[in-house]
Amino acid sequence: MKKTYLLAAVAAFALTGSAFAQDAVPPGEKPVDAYKQSNANAGATPMTDTKVFEAFHGKAGIDRIVETMVERNFADPRIKDFFAAADKVRLKRTLKEQFCYILGGGCDYTGKDMKSSHKDQGTTNRDMNALIENLQFAMDKEGVPFAAQNKLLAKLAPQQKDIVER
Repeated sequence: MKKTYLLAAVAAFALTGSAFAQDAVPPGEKPVDAYKQSNANAGATPMTDTKVFEAFHGKAGIDRIVETMVERNFADPRIKDFFAAADKVRLKRTLKEQFCYILGGGCDYTGKDMKSSHKDQGTTNRDMNALIENLQFAMDKEGVPFAAQNKLLAKLAPQQKDIVER
């Protein structure tokens, strides 16, 4: 039951930081499609309860979670093709920003919104579930309590409508 809830909840996030997500424009360059950089692009408002951020072991814990999750996504035969052309460094950076922002860690999110980031990728619920499993593994490995995991997943879940296309 625990894993089922997590899969459904994070399905929204699932490919948020996926390989096909585009992020911030390097300093001094103009955006190709002129999107507006905004924390609103993170897809959720930040939490106000600092205990959740602490349960993720702060920025260092978020960094470890993202590193583990992204490496698993790149190796996962179910979804690795989505990540084949991705800029892994950029992907990790924007996922760390997104998680830190949503968890109330005081970070800014510099990536695109979820809908435009995942447009025309053909993402399915099955793809998202694979990514969510990798996120769960990473959070478990970091020792994030189940209740804190669910709070992040609940924030990410509404993004599913902007990511899944088929």
